[in-house]
Amino acid sequence: MVNWNIILSIAKTHLLTKIKQTSIAALGVTFGIGSYITLVCFMTGLNTMLDDLILNQTPHIHIYNEIEPSEKQPISFYDNVKESFTVVHSIKPKLSQKKIHNGLPIINFLEKNENVRGALPQVKTQIFYRAGSIELAGNLTGINPLNEVELFNLGDYIVEGSAEALQNTDNSILLGIGIAKKMALKVGDRIQVSPINGGLFPLKIVGFYQSGVADLDAVQSFSNIKTVQRILGEANNYITDINVKLYDIEKAFPLAQNIQQQFNLKAVDIKTANAQFETGTDIRNLITYAVSITLLIVAGFGIYNILNMLIYEKMNDIAILKAIGFSGKDVQLIFMSQAMIIGFVGGILGLLIGYGLTSLIATVPFETEAIPTVETYPINIQPSFFIIGFSFAMLSTFLAGYLPSRKAKKIDPVTIIRGL
Repeated sequence: MVNWNIILSIAKTHLLTKIKQTSIAALGVTFGIGSYITLVCFMTGLNTMLDDLILNQTPHIHIYNEIEPSEKQPISFYDNVKESFTVVHSIKPKLSQKKIHNGLPIINFLEKNENVRGALPQVKTQIFYRAGSIELAGNLTGINPLNEVELFNLGDYIVEGSAEALQNTDNSILLGIGIAKKMALKVGDRIQVSPINGGLFPLKIVGFYQSGVADLDAVQSFSNIKTVQRILGEANNYITDINVKLYDIEKAFPLAQNIQQQFNLKAVDIKTANAQFETGTDIRNLITYAVSITLLIVAGFGIYNILNMLIYEKMNDIAILKAIGFSGKDVQLIFMSQAMIIGFVGGILGLLIGYGLTSLIATVPFETEAIPTVETYPINIQPSFFIIGFSFAMLSTFLAGYLPSRKAKKIDPVTIIRGL
């Protein structure tokens, strides 16, 4: 029967008599765990911010009419040339409208799907922005502003003004920040827009939009969907795009395939549209976890070296313990207990230091024109990171203490006492 009181008392005595080595071993665990917590919280926070920058604005499924070449050319309708060899040059795309036929019924159908959180209509068109003698080409998208805020976080990218003003003000526009800077415009000014089919329409600027992508902010603006339909001279059922948000992003691909087949429309899921971006995210996460685990392993080797040296210095103590009746198992448990105590104390301190550093970083100002809505450095504090860090601290100290303690278990006390 193991007497844990005596074993822990001896382990405590060993640790306190070599307080310098004990402190170094504990600090190795502390800084290893602290560095892991700080690095993983900061890097995953940064990755989440970059993901949100792109994916928050991207629908899980984007539905629209695709311009594509005709599958059948006129010559294929003549039976008398089926047996002959034909070559068709300069194949042109078929004439197709941008409008989604029966767009509103399709939206109603999609919203009845249990996997769909929401389906929003949009009207996209190319226009010219005109202010004084300046004329710029760009894109104008008609939206339902409040719904876009709810489903696609549009409010996070409005740097001045509000979505409510865009919703409630007739003939208004949420102007891209790049366009506003080029034309020296401010909220409350009016800008004239001209669609490619002609005409000139004055719109009141109720806010500025900044996505963080400079090329996009230099061309993109938003208006109420009814305003864009009026500019184009189209009816209230005129829709060019449908953006779908799901509860589970993993169901985007199969649902997109079903929509494509059922309605004969182009439906692109989010993973297909952002395949390269997702690959970059996976690589960044892989590097983050690889570096973090390396820090923990290095700390474990430090503990192993210190305990190994401690055993050689305690040869005489080990011989005396065995001579007075302690078994090899008892001796092994003494050194294992030392390792676990070091791991526990170092792990707790590491978690506290990691939490303190991440909380401090989260208060550091992060100012960039590309992402104006982010005010401080992004930190992603997850309980799972702390559980993994502490578990690894205990596991690494267990392994680091197990191998040296096996040596202590096998030491012959007679041989040591004769050498005294």
